[in-house]
Amino acid sequence: MTGTGRRTVHGFDCDVLVVGGGIVGLSTAYALTRSAPGTRVVVLEKEPAPARHQTGRNSGVIHSGIYYRPGSLKARYAVSGAAEMVKFCAEHDLPHQVTGKLIVATRRDELPRLHALVQRGRENGIPVRELGPAQITEYEPGVRGVAAIHVGTTGVCDFGAVARKLAELAVAAGAEVRCGEEVVAVDRRPWGAAVRTAAGTVLRARALVNCAGLRSDAVARLTGDDPGARIVPFRGEYYELRDPSLVRGLVYPVPDPAFPFLGVHLTRGIDGSVHVGPNAVPALAREGYDWGVIRPAELAATLTWPGSWRLARRHWRYGAGELRRSMSKEAFTAEVRRLLPAVASGDLRRTDAGVRAQAVLRDGTLVDDFLIRESRQVVHVVNAPSPAATASLPIGREVARRVRAML
Repeated sequence: MTGTGRRTVHGFDCDVLVVGGGIVGLSTAYALTRSAPGTRVVVLEKEPAPARHQTGRNSGVIHSGIYYRPGSLKARYAVSGAAEMVKFCAEHDLPHQVTGKLIVATRRDELPRLHALVQRGRENGIPVRELGPAQITEYEPGVRGVAAIHVGTTGVCDFGAVARKLAELAVAAGAEVRCGEEVVAVDRRPWGAAVRTAAGTVLRARALVNCAGLRSDAVARLTGDDPGARIVPFRGEYYELRDPSLVRGLVYPVPDPAFPFLGVHLTRGIDGSVHVGPNAVPALAREGYDWGVIRPAELAATLTWPGSWRLARRHWRYGAGELRRSMSKEAFTAEVRRLLPAVASGDLRRTDAGVRAQAVLRDGTLVDDFLIRESRQVVHVVNAPSPAATASLPIGREVARRVRAML
């Protein structure tokens, strides 16, 4: 997928070079072409097509923003981004639904966390409704819990289709999206940057945007910048229900506030199938979608990062539970049965996994907000896991704003 070829102007091949053709990189290109017409934008994507990783391998949920700390980028961009995403899908006839969702407490000791979510939702401007056990079954007859909240602004869509539409619109406005071009070297200069790809392409740009997702820290280091964090990949493994009629919409457990993961949940997608998951286990490669994918250099990069070991020591009990559910379908099923008691192991069949690009600081802290950093003529989107797809339109505008200021 490419736009019209352009001759270099003043020695530059483009004004802005975006590394990464996921939904955030493509939203950035789209925002640049809309806010600064005539800006020459090139997106480099290493895969044969856009949206092959986090964008195309998630549950498709348009998140409301209820989970995120008030005032944080995640909270602000998820709340505004959810409304924008629904509008974007409607305008461009992309499949989507505003379904609402339940967050269900299955034990009484989860009630304080559930009530804290109610308060957080209100602080973030999200309407929520508190439910008792009988009201839960009105929404979801097969779900059991001691209490729940209903969040009406949550929905689902096909984020891969959204990414392709963003690419199409950016290209129509004069941008280029070049696939099969993996950036392997970056030469920073006072005037901008020159990059070289594995295919031997050399491009010179006045500004560089790093939206490389699972490889954002590696691309940052190619530019000579220290991102201050390391991407530690966590694989999220999914099953799907053989009988999707067991679930009407979206059902979530009460999350553990110590982690950015939302726990094993039930998601009815736009195609009518119901995904169950994900868990969160360390991946043995940046794109390690099953235990058989091992890349020694990438695994070594994770294991030699001090934050990885500090994270493991701090949360080994949580990690052990996730590993057990990865290795044992029965253990995974038991987790699902907390929400949906009627489900049995035979009701679940394994489906495609995803990998979350989670930034971890040197001290072992999981970065819990979007992390965007700038240096001379470069903007790095260092940490943009979920809900980045939901928030992609405002994230793209923010990155575009910073790039325009540089230019």
